[in-house]
Amino acid sequence: MIQFKQLTLTRGSKILIQDASLQLHPGHKVGLTGANGAGKSSIFALLRGELHPEKGDLDMPASWVVAHVAQETPALAMPAIEFVLDGDAELREIEAELVSAETNHQGELIAELHQRLTDIEGYSAKARAAELLSGLGFSQANLQQAVSTFSGGWRVRLNLARALMCRSDLLLLDEPTNHLDLDAVIWLEGWLQSYRGTLLLISHDRDFLDAIVNHIAHIEQQTLTLYRGGYSDFERQRAEKLALQQAMFEKQQRKVSHLQSYIDRFRVQATKARQAQSRIKALERMEMISAAHVDSQFNFEFRAPIAAPDPLLVLDGMSVGYGGVALISNIELAIRPGERIGLLGRNGAGKTTLIKLLAHELEPLSGKRVEGKDLNIGYFAQHQLEQLRPDESPLQHMMKLDPQTREQEHLNYLGGFDFKGEMARSPCANFSGGEKSRLALALLIWTRPNLLLLDEPTNHLDLEMRHALTLALQDFAGGVILVSHDRALLRASCDEFILVADGKAEPFDSDLEGYSRWLNEQRLKEKQATQAVLEKPNKNERALNKAERQARIAERRPLLKELELIERNMAQWQTGKKDCDERLNDGALYTAADKSALQQLLKTQAEFATKLEAAEERWLTLHELLEAMPVLE
Repeated sequence: MIQFKQLTLTRGSKILIQDASLQLHPGHKVGLTGANGAGKSSIFALLRGELHPEKGDLDMPASWVVAHVAQETPALAMPAIEFVLDGDAELREIEAELVSAETNHQGELIAELHQRLTDIEGYSAKARAAELLSGLGFSQANLQQAVSTFSGGWRVRLNLARALMCRSDLLLLDEPTNHLDLDAVIWLEGWLQSYRGTLLLISHDRDFLDAIVNHIAHIEQQTLTLYRGGYSDFERQRAEKLALQQAMFEKQQRKVSHLQSYIDRFRVQATKARQAQSRIKALERMEMISAAHVDSQFNFEFRAPIAAPDPLLVLDGMSVGYGGVALISNIELAIRPGERIGLLGRNGAGKTTLIKLLAHELEPLSGKRVEGKDLNIGYFAQHQLEQLRPDESPLQHMMKLDPQTREQEHLNYLGGFDFKGEMARSPCANFSGGEKSRLALALLIWTRPNLLLLDEPTNHLDLEMRHALTLALQDFAGGVILVSHDRALLRASCDEFILVADGKAEPFDSDLEGYSRWLNEQRLKEKQATQAVLEKPNKNERALNKAERQARIAERRPLLKELELIERNMAQWQTGKKDCDERLNDGALYTAADKSALQQLLKTQAEFATKLEAAEERWLTLHELLEAMPVLE
């Protein structure tokens, strides 16, 4: 169990959490929420032992194994699957001990280590690592690929797989879905639902939180409060709590006003002075209730497009790909004002390629493109964050984008994206990923596009900003093409879906639950295909006739019989040796004048030990011989 006891946590001179007391029981799955900078990452650092409380105590079982996703991935030459297997430290420790024991011919230790491997399911570890990588979007060919060859986003996935590989008691995940596609998010959701340990999860994906967590720990105004249920339950409970607090505040203010009015009227009158003083003391003793406070909301909307051609854009029989090879063929798509289309498809199927084609960043291999008059495309993708000028402030970006507009109007607009005060005039070099995403969106929206192409726009955005973006998209008059792993955004913003799969982009006549079922069907087909390949007999096996099979069986039979005899003898010798060991613990043997009984026992013990050592060596040799022989089904 994890216990916070009157715990105060600070960063420098800033108090993040004050006098927090709560308990997290084994198996709890907790979503950690709060505004940026509230202290969520600091709690993770505290649980990892990297931070210490300013006051109070943190109690956590010392034996617990804590897993978390590393921030950096070294450019290693080792294969991806071996990097992931390193996440299971006990597995690697046993494997190293086993190599040493086999080198030194320590038969008894080898047997113990093999038992430990069985206990931790070590023999299936590589299969589990491969399954993790597959679920996170890696292909079979990627498994043996060097870690150094992967890009930054894929290295984040490797770190996530490595953390999941660890057989942990406590798992700390900070925004694990940021670099994942929707199919990987759905897979991870299922994996975390079956995780048996205690989970602390920071996420700005409300659907993801609702599907996994059973508690929410919310940080607000330096207070850490634990709510029971998922994120939707938390929102309802918090709203009720704030409404009650506001009602109590207003009631108290009325009482304070009444007391103060009495004091002001009668404190100077001798006949009423005693009553006035009594009310002054009552007012001083009153524990004041603060007004209910809700975190400041983002407030923005899309400016009305200057023109609205209908259709906005038509693709007729288009193919697109790389190096002359088509990734998607025969695309038929007409986008009209007011249409909101979500792109679905597995990693690598071509969703981003299709968006780039629409944005005119990729030229088609064939087909026809017809643009409406005054088409104005607003394209948002993560790589565009790198195009922000780090030495310039949000205000400077806005002034260069539209120098005709007054500075105050730009400042008012930026305030809706939470760039207020000095932040609006500060260089964006040190902005977080979420702040850069907000700035890029602000610049995009100001251009008044009539066709929005959004490729993972919610990466790094917190829950409040995601909610504001959802509301703004619902009121947008133009067309929208959206790729996102945020199902709440897709569900609220999209009226129809296009499935990108098997080299095609076609209408998907279902919803997100239907897409989840489609993904499961695809994974099942792949698993069955892989299993069929593994089980298919090779050419040499097919060539073996019945006589050859019988010969192989006859060759194995004497080895199996000898192995059975050795195991039976070893069981008897181990019992005999154990009996000698127990009798040798009798102190009377060593004090007796006649030492013959002691000498005989020591001799018998040594004989048993010699027989066991020889038998273990032969047992290992027989197993090696049997493993070297082909097994015929």
